[in-house]
Amino acid sequence: MAEWLEMVREFAGSNGRLLWIGGISSGVMFLGTLIVVPLLLTWMPADYFLKDPQQREEDRVGRHPVVRITVRVLKNLVGAVFVVCGIAMLVLPGQGILTILLGVVLLDFPGKRRLEVALLRVKSVHRAVDWLRRKGNREPLELPSP
Repeated sequence: MAEWLEMVREFAGSNGRLLWIGGISSGVMFLGTLIVVPLLLTWMPADYFLKDPQQREEDRVGRHPVVRITVRVLKNLVGAVFVVCGIAMLVLPGQGILTILLGVVLLDFPGKRRLEVALLRVKSVHRAVDWLRRKGNREPLELPSP
């Protein structure tokens, strides 16, 4: 045990700046998710998971191709950042599972819809999402029948 404590002291002494950056980043992520995650989850339409993703894509066809590609790339980058931050928040302060869910919603990959619905079928996750939506005066998310 004493060796472990000595290793921690040595690491902290030689990496003080890194620990400060990590601590500040953790605090910023925590505060950011307290604001951003509820906003995005309340902005999501209640029937988001009932609509076919292809239908939503067809609604965007009218956009200029450069705008469409740029938006898609940025959306995927933001989604990846949310997933990584959510994974970090599983051990750091923050809403890890909800942040991962939000990141998954923003990403484009095969099997995405099944994963989103499976995450939302977890009772505690669905309860948390619906609670946030109620606080934002929005109706609960509707899920497709199993």
